[in-house]
Formats: sequence, structure tokens, C-alpha cells
Amino acid sequence: MAKKMAILPLLFIFSVLASSSRALVQDFCVADLKSSDTPSGFPCKKAAFVTEKDFVYSGLGVAGNTSNIIKAAVTPAFTAQFPGVNGLGISLARLDLAIGGVIPFHTHPAGSEILVVIEGTICAGFISSANTVYFKTLNKGDIMVFPQGLLHFQINSGKSNALAFVSFSSPNPGLQILDFALFGNELPTDIVAKTTFLDIAQIKKLKGVLGGSG
Repeated sequence: MAKKMAILPLLFIFSVLASSSRALVQDFCVADLKSSDTPSGFPCKKAAFVTEKDFVYSGLGVAGNTSNIIKAAVTPAFTAQFPGVNGLGISLARLDLAIGGVIPFHTHPAGSEILVVIEGTICAGFISSANTVYFKTLNKGDIMVFPQGLLHFQINSGKSNALAFVSFSSPNPGLQILDFALFGNELPTDIVAKTTFLDIAQIKKLKGVLGGSG
């Protein structure tokens, strides 16, 4: 029994080393965007073709276009825009919210999120798997974390435009917006009604607004 107990810590160490093998064998893995993405990320660009430009991205300095139905814009710095984050388990995005702007309930299946408010006032929150709601009005300098995979939202609750930057624990955190998942597709209205308990007329209205059919 003692020998078995002594082996367990070693197995744990080896499992950690195996999961971080890419980081151990090379300094970085700049994405080769000419290749196809894979579940473990893009293949690495050959070191001879890597330059300092791969590790710098200037796209978050300009406000996004908030002239849309949600009065908000998300400008990503994921692998596709910022090849240097490939394989590093990190990425960022800029969040612009006009007055009355909202980022509807959504999830990031592949990463947790941290939001820091730069300007304005943002009401943000998430729902746990136990259906407990955690939400807070955030002001300039406030930070909030959203655990991976949980439904969460952000609303401009102030009287001026709001700006925030978010970081993720993945170079490609993924995104699924609840409203579009329910009403922006071709799923028949009667099925949506049975699974959501919503009125058929309201579902058809939402499908019309969000581009769904059926």
C-alpha cells in the first residue's frame, strides 16, 4: 500500500508535464493561419518566418461599430487576429457598449473570462449550474470574472458609452449567444415552443428579428 501511495504523486507530476509538453519543448507556437485550425490550435509557423509582428496587435485601439440591434461591439484579439497567442491559453477582446447597449446571455465553451471596466458603468453577471445568479454593477476600474461555460451578460447601465477589455483563458474561447441559438436558426417554431414554453407568436416575432425561420 505504501508503494502505491508513493507512486500517485509521481503519476500526477507526469500528467502535468504531459499536458504542458508544448510549452516545455518550445518557446511559442505562432499560428500558421494558412493551415486549418484544429481542436488543439493552429499548426506552428516555421520559426524562420516568425517576426515581431506576430506578437503585436493594434486592433483594440479603435472603437467597434455599435450601430446594431444590441448597440454593442466586440473586437476580438484571438488567434485569427493575433497569431502569437496560439497555444498560450490566453486572448483578449475589446467591448464597446453604446447607451442602452447589451451583450445578451452567452457562453464561452472553451475559456473563462475576466472583464475590466475602462469607461462608463456596466451591469454584468452570470448564472451557475445550480441556477444561482451573481450580478453586479461595475464602475471604472472594477473587474469581474465569468467561469468557463456559464451563461453571462453585460449591459450598459449608465448614461454614457461604456468601454471594457476582456481576457480569456483560451486563444479561441468560442461563443454561443443564447438568443441567436434559440431564434436565429431553422428549428421549427413548434419545437422551440415546446422546449422553451414561450408563446408561438412571440417566437415567430423573435425569429423575424434575429433572422431565424421555420
